[in-house]
Amino acid sequence: HHDGSFFVHYYETRLLIAPRSASAILKALLESLPLKTETAQTQRAELESILIALEHLPPRHELDPEQVKQRRREKEIIKRRLAALVGTHHEVKLALEQVVHEFNGVKGEPRSFDRLEELLADQAYRLSFWRVAADEINYRRFFDVNELAAIRVEEAKVFTAVHRLVFDLLRAGIVTGLRIDHIDGLLDPARYLEHLCRVCQRAQKGAAQPQPLQCYVVVEKILSRDERLRPDWAAQGTTGYEFLNLLNGLLVESQSQTAFRQIWRRLAGVNTDFEDVAYEGKKLILHAAMSGELHVLARKLERLAEQHRYSRDFTLNSLQEALGEVIACFPVYRSYMRFGKNEAQPDINAEDRRSIQLAVRRAQLRNPSLSQTIFAFIRSLLLFEEPDGLAAEQQKERRKFVLRFQQLTGPVTAKGVEDTAFYRYYPLASLCEVGGHPARFGTSIAAFHEANQQRLKNWPHTLLATSTHDTKRGEDVRARLNVLSEIPARWSKAVQQWQRLNRKLKPVVDDAPVPDAREEYLLYQTLIGSLPFHLEDETALQAYVQRMQDYLVKALREAKLHSSWLNPNEEYEQAVRDFIARILSANTPFLAALREFHPLIARAGAFNSLAQTLLKITVPGVPDFYQGTELWDLSLVDPDNRQPVDYATRQRLFAEVGEFTEEWLRHPADGKIKLFTTSRALAFRRDHGVLFERGEYLPLPSTGARAHHVVSFARRYAGQTVIVVAARFFAALLAESDLPIGAPVWGDTRVQTPADLSGCYRDAFTGTQVCINNSTEGLPLAAVGERLPLALLERV
Repeated sequence: HHDGSFFVHYYETRLLIAPRSASAILKALLESLPLKTETAQTQRAELESILIALEHLPPRHELDPEQVKQRRREKEIIKRRLAALVGTHHEVKLALEQVVHEFNGVKGEPRSFDRLEELLADQAYRLSFWRVAADEINYRRFFDVNELAAIRVEEAKVFTAVHRLVFDLLRAGIVTGLRIDHIDGLLDPARYLEHLCRVCQRAQKGAAQPQPLQCYVVVEKILSRDERLRPDWAAQGTTGYEFLNLLNGLLVESQSQTAFRQIWRRLAGVNTDFEDVAYEGKKLILHAAMSGELHVLARKLERLAEQHRYSRDFTLNSLQEALGEVIACFPVYRSYMRFGKNEAQPDINAEDRRSIQLAVRRAQLRNPSLSQTIFAFIRSLLLFEEPDGLAAEQQKERRKFVLRFQQLTGPVTAKGVEDTAFYRYYPLASLCEVGGHPARFGTSIAAFHEANQQRLKNWPHTLLATSTHDTKRGEDVRARLNVLSEIPARWSKAVQQWQRLNRKLKPVVDDAPVPDAREEYLLYQTLIGSLPFHLEDETALQAYVQRMQDYLVKALREAKLHSSWLNPNEEYEQAVRDFIARILSANTPFLAALREFHPLIARAGAFNSLAQTLLKITVPGVPDFYQGTELWDLSLVDPDNRQPVDYATRQRLFAEVGEFTEEWLRHPADGKIKLFTTSRALAFRRDHGVLFERGEYLPLPSTGARAHHVVSFARRYAGQTVIVVAARFFAALLAESDLPIGAPVWGDTRVQTPADLSGCYRDAFTGTQVCINNSTEGLPLAAVGERLPLALLERV
């Protein structure tokens, strides 16, 4: 107890005891106080008065505004009176402490806890074992995190309270834009953004300095496959995951898709397609982590079914099963149907209609034994195909159901796909990224250009990300893994060799070797992607071993096959830790083989990183850099990617990065070449801001033996012209030369340019000058890529 309030403590959790229910404690206190002295009688009189006040306190479920106001006022007065009584009279304090001690019970004496149980039963909450939350919880959460209850930001008072600090910062000019995370968790994202921008603009009018863009807002919206950001949203774009996957795919050799599927089936022993893995992952989340949310929604669905004779006989169990199947089959994170102010006119987007129809059709195909009429009922409900004769209140309840349905599909998809399926299916792990699709193998150059042109037209100020706090792998881990797509045969041979070398090092749990083939395949990809350029000593090696052990344990729990967050299999996890420690011990045959295979991947991956850095900075959009990625980013999923950044080292290296030197290409371990590429390109973009913000985007094709390895385009605006050239697929380029530069590598390869791009150009990186005198000749890569496998050419 403290300051007139009582609490229940469970480790670090402190829960308030409702004022009226505290009467049980105070009545016990009253009985324990003496009767004889005048002081004691005064104390008892005050305590009796407090008890009477508690009895007359309006109940907590009272909705009348005056009664609510009275309750809030009176309970504070009562708390002050009790605090004064206990604080003034030492004997009362001692007696209260004894009563509290008795309420807490005595271990080993079950009956001594009866009063505590009665007290807890009188609270607005019910204490229960945390493992039952998935089944019993009756409030919306941040995904499946019990401690993070969702709030109804669609309520005006809640919106104002939540955003008060943000708008104060906007008015002060300290904040100039907003990133809205988890936008899909809102009841009505479009309406929220409209409200946000109205208030934001009012706040910015009073800012210390005017802003170039009124209400710059980007949303963390994960777009599935061919999904597009809704054009009516009051936002400048997304936080950039769709660009991350687009650009990452550009560095994946799509011709190797079949080969990698065969490698996955043969070496990992998995024959299931990703669509089935994702479906199973969402089903698992619905039943193991979010069954409470599903049950609450199913109960609402049951009440709606009772509105009409055609659906009245559907049972709760059948409705819940069919509803879960539709959610598991939903093709996107969520739909965005909304209503007018009177909730009478639903707004059904054609895209939403397709998603709902597809989800129901897939659910029906997967469940032929379930009543098809139930699926038809759910489809008609979600599409507002209502039977005649419904009252206005019944129609309103149907709309509320649809809004709540939309808030559930998103977290189920996020947890079922990103945090389950991505840890079960990874033929090429670099494709298992937020918003990605592991079965979609690569991005064509034509698709890359088309997406950039559409972005310039529709979302020119959207963010362009390559790493964030939520990415599954650092951008340079993905850049390395993408190299494997160029050499499937060599990769397959290496994995088979490593499996043979490590077979006898596997611990045995429940008569099975650990890890299994699938997990072992993930480990080898993770090692190839994250192994530092140099491990200076045993201390560095052991630190790396610890990182790999921690990552694989997290991967096991996310996959939920041999362990999980709810039920950790410590024996299995320790066996995996032991296996990693054994194979990465100094001087093991495997470590020697890994170090022999790794240099090509590390070198080609470094060049991939330079290409993606240049492209991110120069295509339409706003380049976004996650902390620390100025140097090589070989981090894995959180918490590995949320470590403190060594800014002192970056500042020192930045001071040393002046004019380009080939030494940085030959010895890239210190990251100077990436820091140089990033800083030079960003400085060039800053000096040509309008060109990159508004300039035309003109794709430029390539010809010659290495045309497949070249991505190029021009940006033009008001007489300014820039040509960007980036190479890709470096494993083949490095097979014939130490560095992917010069005539021996590029031969007759050229970037084709139209006649109006003729002229002389200077490279912002190397200062090299090249001229286009005849539009039929274009830009020879032998000259453009003489010193670097990328170029940022400004017409001079």
